[in-house]
Amino acid sequence: MIMRPSERKHTLLFSLRIRALAGHYLRLLLIFILQKPLFMLYTGAISDGYPFRDWLRVMWHGIPVDLSVAAYLTVLPLMLCLVTVWTDSRLIKRIWQVYDVLMALLLALVFVADAALYPFWGYKLDASVFFYLRSPGEAFASVSFLFTLLGILAVLVLAHLYYRYTVAVIRPLDQPFIRLLMRGTVSTLLLLFTAPLLLAIRGGVKESTMNVGHAYFSEDQYLNHSAVNPAFSMFSSMGKSSDWSSYYDFMDEDHRERLMRDLFPTDDYLTEELLRTDRPDILILVLEGYGGDFVHSLGGMEGVSPHIDSIAAHGVYFSRCYADSYRTDRGMVSLMNGHPALPVTSIMKIPVKSAALPSISGKLKEQGYTNSFMYGGDINFTNMKSWLMSHGYTHITSDVDFTASERRANAWGVNDEVTFSRLAGMLKNAEKHPWHAALLSLSSHEPFEVPFSKFEDPIPNSFAYTDSCVGRLVDELRSHPLWDNLLMVIIPDHGFRYPKEGFFQAPHVHRIPVIWTGGAVKGPKVVDCIMKQSDMAATLLGQLGIDHSDFLFSRNVLSSSYSYPFAFYTFNNGFCFMDDTGTTLYDAAADRCIPVEGSDADDASPASQLRLDRGKAILQTLYDDLASR
Repeated sequence: MIMRPSERKHTLLFSLRIRALAGHYLRLLLIFILQKPLFMLYTGAISDGYPFRDWLRVMWHGIPVDLSVAAYLTVLPLMLCLVTVWTDSRLIKRIWQVYDVLMALLLALVFVADAALYPFWGYKLDASVFFYLRSPGEAFASVSFLFTLLGILAVLVLAHLYYRYTVAVIRPLDQPFIRLLMRGTVSTLLLLFTAPLLLAIRGGVKESTMNVGHAYFSEDQYLNHSAVNPAFSMFSSMGKSSDWSSYYDFMDEDHRERLMRDLFPTDDYLTEELLRTDRPDILILVLEGYGGDFVHSLGGMEGVSPHIDSIAAHGVYFSRCYADSYRTDRGMVSLMNGHPALPVTSIMKIPVKSAALPSISGKLKEQGYTNSFMYGGDINFTNMKSWLMSHGYTHITSDVDFTASERRANAWGVNDEVTFSRLAGMLKNAEKHPWHAALLSLSSHEPFEVPFSKFEDPIPNSFAYTDSCVGRLVDELRSHPLWDNLLMVIIPDHGFRYPKEGFFQAPHVHRIPVIWTGGAVKGPKVVDCIMKQSDMAATLLGQLGIDHSDFLFSRNVLSSSYSYPFAFYTFNNGFCFMDDTGTTLYDAAADRCIPVEGSDADDASPASQLRLDRGKAILQTLYDDLASR
């Protein structure tokens, strides 16, 4: 059959538009594939000794997610091609150009942010970045001005390259369709191409839809993270529903209730008394990131924490405590509210939920305590101020209460020696008793710049600096009469991985020192039962004889009701459950356990399966509880 000239023209123009769409899709796919070795190059894969085979595996296993993201970004161009069949294509071409400009800028920004933040965060970029950008001064405090400038330059350069690389596919639109009867047929053919795009978006025809787990392939989490498309990681987390009860819905209610039975006793029986009084003045000193890797008495680096080790030897030392999370906003809620941290949700950033939780400060206020809080940084960061005020802290001291020179001493705010000294003066001048005060330190944080010189490596040096500040504070308070009625609780908000080898969320990273000292403490004691950071609320209130039955997930570890010691902590899309039988690390994205050295977490033993099931039950229960508040 011989085609007429008009039909041949329409066939050619249809072919050109299909080529434009295919070119747009394939070029995006190639960009996403090439991003992966660039990410690995920047985040130290060469220095860490990853062989070339691993680089290839990362690119290969990341393709399913890349196919999905490229399909998402090709839907609009497909619609634009469809419109050109019915109207002048010059306007559509301009719209497509604007779309490509915005897309190129966004993709470049996401890629640079993901690569830059990964060494600090240890997980792929997600929607939590927007919470930190609400306080940009704090968000960029961890990086230098030059680093930030280079990041912006990298975004602009990449955006330009992305745009120049994709804009060529628009050229076929320079030839408009002639308005003939074939418009309907051509439109139908173009619409048929939505099917493969939707299939790629969904991730195939299997029951599970596309998620980051499609890119996971290794027992090494770094390789899995390298394979995940950063744009998919961020935008899929933004699309999470606020229907909290639908999160981590692993099992039916009967099974969940059976597993949860007796895990979190809230009653006290025959509580061991460690204090001389049930109404001491209470100081809670929260140390930024001071994990066990820097505490010699917990098997950490020698010489970093001599003062903390000495204080622990003369006080009550909880030696097997694990932080509930990996970030300050989550750790503070775990400590003060006695609520385990959640893997993809920060309760502090949801005021209506955080205000509904019980708190140590709230209970103390009911008993006549006055509450104060001190932090040398931006108190509005991660919604901290509203959280503090909702739990009875009536006097809040932050960076704005210090001089400009004191605030400029550290990228995050006021150095620890200044805030610790201010705190000591405030406590010594306190007129009303009993009081409760809390201080959150900040010097042991990126960029680890402190007025102190003990180690060449700035990381242990900054932690040694904080340790020296703790030592001076304790010495100063001990020499004052207030010491006699003081209970001082020293506890980190979370741990810190050092040296930066192995899995970010390994148990040793989460192990933290917890110390009770002061004249209100009867004498030295080591509490060596396994526990979690959020247990400190019920344990402290139990010693004071204050009811804590509304702390549903906090246990008094000094009570005889604490019959099954275990620890539970969460990380980004996963959790760890450990007891005396072993340790189970579970990655929910990949729906599998991460092998743990010295444990049976990667086999099918009954103990391992029970730990996994209990961890899942706890996580499901925590989100059900969040939904109910």
